[in-house]
Amino acid sequence: MENYGGLPEEYAAYESARVVVQPIPYDGTSTWGKGADKGPEALLEASANMELYDIETDTEPYTIGIATAEPVPCTGSVEQMVVASQRAVNEHIRNGKYVVSIGGEHSVSVGPILAHAAKYDDLTVLQIDAHTDLRQEYEGSKYNHACVMARAREVCPIVQVGIRSMDTSELEGLQRERIFWAHEIVGQTGWEQRAIDLLTPRVYITIDLDGFDPSILPSTGTPEPGGLEWHPTLRFLRRVFESREVVGFDIVELCPTGNAKPSAFLAAKLLYRLLSFRFLGQLSKCSDRSC
Repeated sequence: MENYGGLPEEYAAYESARVVVQPIPYDGTSTWGKGADKGPEALLEASANMELYDIETDTEPYTIGIATAEPVPCTGSVEQMVVASQRAVNEHIRNGKYVVSIGGEHSVSVGPILAHAAKYDDLTVLQIDAHTDLRQEYEGSKYNHACVMARAREVCPIVQVGIRSMDTSELEGLQRERIFWAHEIVGQTGWEQRAIDLLTPRVYITIDLDGFDPSILPSTGTPEPGGLEWHPTLRFLRRVFESREVVGFDIVELCPTGNAKPSAFLAAKLLYRLLSFRFLGQLSKCSDRSC
């Protein structure tokens, strides 16, 4: 796989990089649109075609160093993938890296979430998604992509944003005060601070790309109508980064079938923009220097 951003070795070397992008190319439990195992490769390829100057923050986030790790081996069961991904993320955290995981179906988030929850006290998982993913078990596995947030809720509180699809089996124990339904927030303001107020001082963000409306991101396994938009979502996430310590995040469910380049580019740009939010105080402004 390519290095994220197509960066030269000076900025992509693991030893000096502040950030590690961890590909987890797994697609073993998805139930409709297949191909998410190709998502990391498509995201990395798209990232090599980005401009590396971020206009909104007036910075060049790549200068902190962004290494791309070898993909997690994903040839076995979902349980084996979870163990392997948790082990890989644990190692990066021990090495002092800021870890961004890319998938892969949403089940790949379980390992990184468990790794961060073990490292950081007072953690909340913020989920951007079309689906609640709160089934206790699905198709014989508690690590199925439909069970991700049930596993997350076992280790820390969760807040869910953009939800617009679920099964009645998930109604039991549903924490409605911690869910921000798409039909109530899309095109609206005022909900963002209520969501932020539910977050603990440290936050891990998991972004299922089907949280976005399929009009701007169609290449995902289950493109649900009525989703989130680009600028409002980024404004919300910037407020999260400004008010909480975001200790890591993942971006999953890119399914590069058909004309996937726009979706892959959005995912690559999203990752870069979130890094600009995370390291904003440590990056010099380009308008104040010669870039």
